[in-house]
Amino acid sequence: MRDTSRPEGLVFQVPYVPTLGPMHPDAITPGLWDQVVAISGTGRFLPHDKDARWGGVKSERVLDHSVDGAQGMAAATMLDRGGRRTVRLHLYGEFDLDQAADQVAKLAADHGADRAQLVRLTTEPQLGQCCRIQLRTFARDFETTVVEGVTELDRLSGPVRDTWPDFTDALTGEGFAYLAAQERAGALDGPILTVTEAGRVVGAIGPMATHPDPVGRIRLLPQYFGVLPDHRGRGHGRALWRAAMEWGQQAGADYQVLQTELGGASDRLCRGEGLDTLGFVTTTRV
Repeated sequence: MRDTSRPEGLVFQVPYVPTLGPMHPDAITPGLWDQVVAISGTGRFLPHDKDARWGGVKSERVLDHSVDGAQGMAAATMLDRGGRRTVRLHLYGEFDLDQAADQVAKLAADHGADRAQLVRLTTEPQLGQCCRIQLRTFARDFETTVVEGVTELDRLSGPVRDTWPDFTDALTGEGFAYLAAQERAGALDGPILTVTEAGRVVGAIGPMATHPDPVGRIRLLPQYFGVLPDHRGRGHGRALWRAAMEWGQQAGADYQVLQTELGGASDRLCRGEGLDTLGFVTTTRV
């Protein structure tokens, strides 16, 4: 792609920045994309990168980017060298998807990548692996609320705490295996909230932590969130969510931005809790 970007960089019709993920619309400043490009390939994190919490090196770098301001279109191609080597083409606006698919497939072959993906950022849901970007805003005038039945992992009794590895193994697909590995390495930056039944952990959300965004507002960072399949439908997920939001409120967070799989349990829960929809992210493997 030819770089025709204006000084402020990409046009973010949907508040999602390649390599940084979903963001609050007010946090996407004119120079933010220039910062992403400047640090690309160095392995370093920007101060407001949510992934910096885990340490290590930044695996993604910018291969190319372009903007057509008159048409309201923008695109950015990224190479992710972490795990399975992946080339992603992020699209804002209306594009010829067949042409875009051919382009990203060729780039993946050129860079020896295992996967090629199109990531479409739109204001309406699309067919495919679609996620909703949602915003939870915290009020400053609030009363402390205790959510019954939710306990921090490290405050569980010994025998109940010992069931944690079984829980994380059961929810490997939801990312809890990675979370458990970070916990064993002492890399967690906040507590994990849990619910229990019959002396074992059946649901969890965490780690709970906040961090300043690019304009200095405090955001509640994304959490791993899950309930064992045979314990769903009993209110555990809602209790964990509300306890997490109470934690964020007391920690002084201004907001949280998160992604939920369209139509999934977390999506339905967040819609029921009144979160605002900021846009949609649809990922298609080429």
